[in-house]
Amino acid sequence: MTEASTDRIAVTGSTGAVGGVVAKRLADAGASQLLLARTPARAPQLPGCVVAPFSYTDRAASTAALRGTRTLFMVSAAESESRLDEHKAFIDAAAEAGVEHVVYTSFFGASPDSTFTLARDHHATEEHLKASGMTWTFLRDNFYMDVMPMFVGDDGVLRGPAGDGRVSIVSRADVAAVASSVLLAPDAHREATYDLTGPEALTATEIAAAIAHARGTAVTFHDESLEEAYESRAKWGAPAWQNDAWVSTYTAIASGELSLVSDDVERVTGRPPLSFAEYLAGA
Repeated sequence: MTEASTDRIAVTGSTGAVGGVVAKRLADAGASQLLLARTPARAPQLPGCVVAPFSYTDRAASTAALRGTRTLFMVSAAESESRLDEHKAFIDAAAEAGVEHVVYTSFFGASPDSTFTLARDHHATEEHLKASGMTWTFLRDNFYMDVMPMFVGDDGVLRGPAGDGRVSIVSRADVAAVASSVLLAPDAHREATYDLTGPEALTATEIAAAIAHARGTAVTFHDESLEEAYESRAKWGAPAWQNDAWVSTYTAIASGELSLVSDDVERVTGRPPLSFAEYLAGA
């Protein structure tokens, strides 16, 4: 889109669990990187990298930082009521800066009427990217298996209205591996949408059992009603949109929308994704 563009890769989220691994993998591959961080001091110190401060909401700063960058890894912003507006502002900044290709971490089955409420914002972000003039790749990650043990309460109970629904949870490591492969050869992945899942779809009961086996302690699943789900989360004092997101994590599983098992991780990386049991054993 501009003669000033180079092969430099800009990476957001380098201080996080996915972006940090992506930055390390790209550095190991010898890629030139621009690490965009809200707190530059927390960015990893890697060869071939420069760090610049940025904010999704600061269009001028983002535009200035991204000039001379050909490819951008856009990790979705922190969950908030204004996240979609932040995404749009940042996408507009990237287009203005001359970025050619954006690799975006979306969500599995993102659509305007997804049961998981936050997936609707991901769909709207995808649509804004498609209209931006830049080329794109969408990484539609299912729920991360890494966070499943964190959902177990102090009483050893995983609770939510998931019923007998299944979810093909995926490891952050596999998402990072796919992202790195795409970023190193973006032209081979133009206008591609990848569904990133693990090798199996598990019920919440099976997830609880796997955690119990790994921990060697009792972990069970309690299938809450919607009323119970909102009531049990009321103690956190979260805003309505956040409670809706928390509860719809489980109702999305119950709906069956998250049960598809994809081979996209293996197709892109050349190796099968981790199972939940393998992840727990390694963790």
